[in-house]
Amino acid sequence: MIPETSSPRLLLPDQAHRASASIPGSQGLPRDLIQQATGRLRVMALLYAGVFFLAGFFPSLISEADRAILFGAVVQWLPGTISIAVALWVAAVITNPRLSPRVAAAITILFEIASSYGIAAAELLQPRSLDFRNATWIGLSWVAVWTLLFTIVVPSSPRRSVLAGLAASSGVPVMAAVSFAAYPPPVLLNAGQFFFLFVFPYLLVVVMAYVGARVLFALGNEVRKARELGSYRLLERLGQGGMGEVWRARHRLLARPAAIKLIRPLAVASIIGSEVTRRRFEREAQAIASLRSPHIVNLFDFGIADDGTFYYVMELLEGLDAERIVKKFGPMPAGRVIHLIGQVCHALSEAESIGLVHRDIKPANIVLCRYGEDCDFVKVLDFGIVKAIHEPGTAAAAPTLTALTVEHVVQGTPAFIAPEQALGGPLVDNRADIYAAGCLTYWLLTGQLVFTGDTPLQLIIQHAQAAPKPPSARTELSIPKELDEIVLACLAKDPSDRPQTARELRRRLEAVPDTGAWTPELARAWWDSHQPVPSVISVAAFASRVP
Repeated sequence: MIPETSSPRLLLPDQAHRASASIPGSQGLPRDLIQQATGRLRVMALLYAGVFFLAGFFPSLISEADRAILFGAVVQWLPGTISIAVALWVAAVITNPRLSPRVAAAITILFEIASSYGIAAAELLQPRSLDFRNATWIGLSWVAVWTLLFTIVVPSSPRRSVLAGLAASSGVPVMAAVSFAAYPPPVLLNAGQFFFLFVFPYLLVVVMAYVGARVLFALGNEVRKARELGSYRLLERLGQGGMGEVWRARHRLLARPAAIKLIRPLAVASIIGSEVTRRRFEREAQAIASLRSPHIVNLFDFGIADDGTFYYVMELLEGLDAERIVKKFGPMPAGRVIHLIGQVCHALSEAESIGLVHRDIKPANIVLCRYGEDCDFVKVLDFGIVKAIHEPGTAAAAPTLTALTVEHVVQGTPAFIAPEQALGGPLVDNRADIYAAGCLTYWLLTGQLVFTGDTPLQLIIQHAQAAPKPPSARTELSIPKELDEIVLACLAKDPSDRPQTARELRRRLEAVPDTGAWTPELARAWWDSHQPVPSVISVAAFASRVP
C-alpha cells in the first residue's frame, strides 16, 4: 500500500482559482502554465535585481576610486537603483493572493518594459557610453538577452509577446537618443547608422521572440487538446499522488466546473494487473454513482481515455475539510459536532442500505461546505476503497467488489481504522465505518486523535488493544456525559458493542441533551466570520494509495 503521506492535499488557495480565469493574451495556453507564470515572474524579478546589483554596483563599491565615480553623478547610480527597487517591488506583490489576473498581467507587461529601459539606461545614459572610438561601446545591449529570456520564462500569446517586445526593445534607441542629446559624442552618427546600430538589431530580436512565442503557444495548444476528456477540458492540475492526478476541469458546452480524477494504468502496473485496475476504477465510480445522498459528492461522468487512462468527473466544492478546519480553528462545540456527524451518518446509512462499506472515514474525507444557501453542509469524499458486505454466491460468479480486494494489504487510514479492519479480518462490515465515525467525532470534539504513535503499526496495535480516554478528558470544552458514552461505544473493540447502524448512531446523537442546538443562523454566522469568501476549492475523491 502506498503510504498515506503521499496523498496530496486537494485544497487550493483562492489565488489558484482566480489565476485560472482568463488572462488577457493567454488564451490557448494551459491554465496551469499560466498559473505558474506568476511564480516564474517573481524568480525573474529577483534574478534581475540580484544580477543588476552584482554587475552594476558591487564592483564599484569595493574600490574607493570607483565609488567616487559611481556617486559622482546621478546618472551613474539612479537608473540602477530605480531598476532594482522596481524589481523587488514586483517580486513582493506578484504572488499576493488578492491580486486579480488582469492586474498580474498588467504588472508582467509593465515590468518587462520597465526592466528593459532600466538596462538600457544603465548602459547608455552616461557621458562616455556612445564614444565609438574606445572600448566603452558594448555592441548589442543586454536588453536583447532579457527580452528573449522573458518570452521563454513567462510565456504569453504571440501578439502580446510582439507588442511587449517592441515596447521593451524601444528602450535602447530611446536611451541612445537621450544620451546623444545630453552628451554629444565626438563622432556623430547619421540616421542610417543610428538605425542599423540601435533599431534594426532589436527588431530582429523581437522577430526571434515572436517565433519563440509561436512555438510555445503551439505546444500549449497541443497540451490543451491532449487534456480534453470526453466533453470536459482539463484546465489546471490540482494535485497528484502515487497513482494519478486530480484536475480542475470545465464542460465545453455547459461551462460547468468540475474535478476530474485520473488514474494512469502504468502507475500501478507493477502492483496489480491492468484488468484489475480497470475493475477497481469502475468499482469506485459505480459505487459513487449508485448513491443518492446529498451528503455524498456528485459524480458527473466516467470513462476510459484512448491511452487507457481512467477518469471520472465529479463536482467541485467550496469549503474546508474537517482536518484542516480543526487545525485552523480548533475543536468544535458539541452541538455543531452532532450536526456534522448526523450528516455523515446520512451518507453512511444509504451506503449500508445497498451493502457498501466506505472503510476510510477520516477528517480529510469530510468536507464542510457552503452549498447553495446552506452552511456547514457535509460532503463525504473518497469511496476509493469501498467494499461490498456480501460475498459472491458462487465461485463461478463474476468478480464483485469484495472479490477485487488485494490480499495482505491493510485498507484504510491507521489513525481512524477499526480493529477488525486493521487486523485484516474477513468480516468487515458497516460497523467499521461506525468505529471510524467515532474517531472522527473524537477529532472534532478535541482536536486530537484517539491514539498516537510514531508508526502506522503502533497506531494499529493501539486500535486493536488499547482503551481510549473519554473525549471530555482531552479538551477544556464542555462535552455532555451522554456524548462521551456514545463516542466510547463507537470505539468499542467488539463490533457488536457499537451502534449497529449509522441510523442508530444518528438517533442516539440527536437524543444527547444540553448541547446547544447548532442552528442555520449560527452556521452562517460562523462562515461569515471565519470564511467570508470561498478561500479554498475542495476536490472530490482522490486517493494516491492502491485501494
